[in-house]
Amino acid sequence: QVQLVESGGGLVQTGGSLRLACTASGRTFSPYMMGWFRQAPGKEREFVAAITWRGGTTYYADSVKGRFTISKENAKNTVYLQMGSLKSEDTADYHCAARSLGGNFVNPRDYGYWGQGTQVTVSS
Repeated sequence: QVQLVESGGGLVQTGGSLRLACTASGRTFSPYMMGWFRQAPGKEREFVAAITWRGGTTYYADSVKGRFTISKENAKNTVYLQMGSLKSEDTADYHCAARSLGGNFVNPRDYGYWGQGTQVTVSS
């Protein structure tokens, strides 16, 4: 069983930065892809960014492109989300997820493992 644990959330002012981390533990961890999703109150979970575990190819939602950077550290089974130029609309609960196969990387249903989330609040 794979467990994902996020860290790094918190309260930040508009325009500020935060770095989230997600570390996997459990059985041998070798996903096809890791992703970050977010969910604001009353809204559906939405795709933020993803990265392939071997090649490091990255994908971003248009809303965060140029402001967020996803990266990974395979030796530590950890994926990061560096967030900059934060806006109030970035406020949400951020979850990392892992998937074993390729396909539609923006679809949360295609990810088999999820962390419990870390809250990010951006205040003006």
